[in-house]
Amino acid sequence: MLKKILLALLAILVLIQFFRPEQNISGDLTYDISKKYNIPEDVNQLLKVACNDCHSNNTVYPWYANVQPVAWWINDHIEDGKRHLNFSEFIHRPIAIQNHKLEETIEMVEDHEMPLESYTNFGLHAEANLSAEERNKIIAWAERQMQYLKDAYPADSLVMPKRK
Repeated sequence: MLKKILLALLAILVLIQFFRPEQNISGDLTYDISKKYNIPEDVNQLLKVACNDCHSNNTVYPWYANVQPVAWWINDHIEDGKRHLNFSEFIHRPIAIQNHKLEETIEMVEDHEMPLESYTNFGLHAEANLSAEERNKIIAWAERQMQYLKDAYPADSLVMPKRK
């Protein structure tokens, strides 16, 4: 009986390998944050290793992303991350939302809510374990971008509309 159960589980694991989510890989930079905002190379590198896998349209997949059901779990994280903040679609959003997303970036990095622990646990993505200095670089960069928006746009255009 145990042998049949194990064989059935093995068959299911083999079968689900054929059902893969679409990979999050795009070369389209039309609305990328870098098209409008100045991103110093050191900050760009930090965003690349700590943020972009889940918050852009260009994920660098680890080897284990080719194994189901892990790929589905990773895809869910990526889709959720992009729903909250997508640097590849950043300038396509209204100015008030851009400003708000920069503010949220500051809060999430400051409060150590990003990157997620599940992204860096067990030594995975060790380069995404941001030091205090690296966190401060991202925060200072986002604050400068918010100041740029404040200087370039009327104050009322930077306020998020109230939800009805």
